[in-house]
Amino acid sequence: MVPKPVVPEEKRRRRRPTRGGTVLSERLIVDTALRLLREHGSAGLSARRLGLALDCDPSTLYRYFRGMDDLTLAIGDALVGSALRGWTPTGDWRADLRSVGLRVHAAYVAHPQAALVTANRVTGRPHELAADEAVLQVLRGAGFPLAETVRIYHAFVDQTLAFAALDAASLALPSAALRADEEMWRSTYARLPAATHPRIAEAAPLLATRMVTSAYPTALDMLLDSAGTTLAALRAEADA
Repeated sequence: MVPKPVVPEEKRRRRRPTRGGTVLSERLIVDTALRLLREHGSAGLSARRLGLALDCDPSTLYRYFRGMDDLTLAIGDALVGSALRGWTPTGDWRADLRSVGLRVHAAYVAHPQAALVTANRVTGRPHELAADEAVLQVLRGAGFPLAETVRIYHAFVDQTLAFAALDAASLALPSAALRADEEMWRSTYARLPAATHPRIAEAAPLLATRMVTSAYPTALDMLLDSAGTTLAALRAEADA
């Protein structure tokens, strides 16, 4: 079966407002989908719900997206776009990559339900492409050879999105379950006797503090430290 083509950009915009007076756009549909994900989770996102929220026939949405999966990719691209809005490189490769990583991670965890359905996707859309180009440019501009650039880029992107998905999954839990998970570090780990669990017992106060926060900034710094060591070794080899 030949897939139904999406109406070209210049022809697909609705000329008339919806019954509720709303003029549809891709941005409005994505923003509404983000709201539905936040309120109802992935199970609550459907063409029917979107049509009700936008006061339009659900079939109208297919003038903008090939289907709900295409909309999911647009949501992921919107998160990346919001992360890099206003970001400009400083010329300090480490500071620039750290800033990009923290921005992308923050954008995803700000929308945990959306992160759960988009963090593992490759959208191929403009914001994602711009972010990839920026990261690759930072690494190449710092002097990393192409093979090292791709290796570090791969680790950087996957680490950022993996932590985004992990942290989003926690935030997407019912509040009671999230509180119970966090309390476990104080109610169980902190009470283990040193006689049976000496290392947990000595680390318990620090674990109770750190394990309820994201480890992403620490992991990001470790990745950048490793990349910096690699770059220094390459420069020393070139100067020898």
